Amino acid sequence: MSGDRIPSEASASALWKLDRRSREIFRHIVESYLDTGEPVGSRNLSRILPMALSPASVRNVMADLEHLGLIFAPHTSAGRLPTEGGLRLFVDAMLEVGDLAADERRQIEAQVAGSGGGRTVESVLSEASRMLSGLSRGAGVVLAQKSDARLKHIEFVRLEPMKALVVLVAEDGTVENRLIPLDPGTTPSTLTEASNYLNNSLRGRTLAEARAELEARQEKARAELDQLTAKLVDAGLASWAASGQGGRPETLIVRGQANLLEDVKAAEDLERIRLLFDDIETQQELIHLLGRAEEGDGVRIFIGSENKLFSLSGSSLVVSPYRDSESRVIGVLGVIGPTRLNYARIVPMVDYTARLVGRVLGKA
Repeated sequence: MSGDRIPSEASASALWKLDRRSREIFRHIVESYLDTGEPVGSRNLSRILPMALSPASVRNVMADLEHLGLIFAPHTSAGRLPTEGGLRLFVDAMLEVGDLAADERRQIEAQVAGSGGGRTVESVLSEASRMLSGLSRGAGVVLAQKSDARLKHIEFVRLEPMKALVVLVAEDGTVENRLIPLDPGTTPSTLTEASNYLNNSLRGRTLAEARAELEARQEKARAELDQLTAKLVDAGLASWAASGQGGRPETLIVRGQANLLEDVKAAEDLERIRLLFDDIETQQELIHLLGRAEEGDGVRIFIGSENKLFSLSGSSLVVSPYRDSESRVIGVLGVIGPTRLNYARIVPMVDYTARLVGRVLGKA
């Protein structure tokens, strides 16, 4: 996304309905909201507009903007705030996005690239999420796909008579722990045998390769292993892919949720943030929403009730996919914050971070 982005058909249509002074008044209302979060009135607007207009003339234009659904009055005697539709028009057709300052670029590079070699994929992504949170004062989010993770080690650890922990270690340093049920009669030696079989036979393969190899050798494997061990082998591989679709498991990293509380001004705001925290905790809607960002190039902005996740929380999401050395989308990262995010600053920040993460992971 850039300052010369072509607006959507709906935004272009709405924009053409505004004359020059209507655009200026609308722009100042939105920019004031993004800066302060407070409604702005006709008297204050008349003082800061680049053209000479009386408060009465400003009120007439504001009435027209309200009729178009672009602004609203939170209280009868208050000034005006942009609606979500107004914010969408502003972001699509009027937002001027510049470039990052040199010091911000250096800060992002220092935190994401770190000390260079030896960093795991997970640490790079976690640091990117933490960095985005710190610079934006929102919550930083990263959705990472692990379809190409190669198995290094797998181990089964009994926790309860009928439950075990599967510890999965990838060659990139990623570690996952998953719980699986155990069949009656599973012994410690069964767990050891399953671990040894997977480590000896499938180490160094991706999940897809491991499953294909196991299927190709299934009859032989059944002969080599007893029934309980074979079930554990299947369960161990399945646990790696349990959260993904089509063999593409995903990890969600969220940092800085507490930043979202800094802008809370009223009890209803606190309730909206609580609902957002609940949605983040369940993760599935956020994973689905981030997945939608993979569908196009560049930065995407989701505002308020445009999506199911934020329909009750008054929040926005600015996200961009990041790619590997072969230009394949391998994940998505971005920022969650209030609808009055500083989009002009955060859009280039997210875009630059996504491109930097792609380069760093390409060298990992």
